[in-house]
Amino acid sequence: MNQKIKQDYCIGANLRRLRKQAGLTQEQAAAKLQVEGIDMTRDFYAHIETGNYNIRVSELATLRKIYRCSYDDIFQGF
Repeated sequence: MNQKIKQDYCIGANLRRLRKQAGLTQEQAAAKLQVEGIDMTRDFYAHIETGNYNIRVSELATLRKIYRCSYDDIFQGF
């Protein structure tokens, strides 16, 4: 059997762009997530942007709120 595994979408570049548009550093973004009740460090947030961590729905929803963007903005290009 020759099966191809479909790659997950990596939204890290979009999140990086949205974070920079919001004028935030990774440290500030992680701090805002913590204020919203999401356990996050800057190092862990960096893993999200590089695609080394699959983001949870609660984290995604909170980032959308913090960046004041739509889900379309987050998934742009997919």
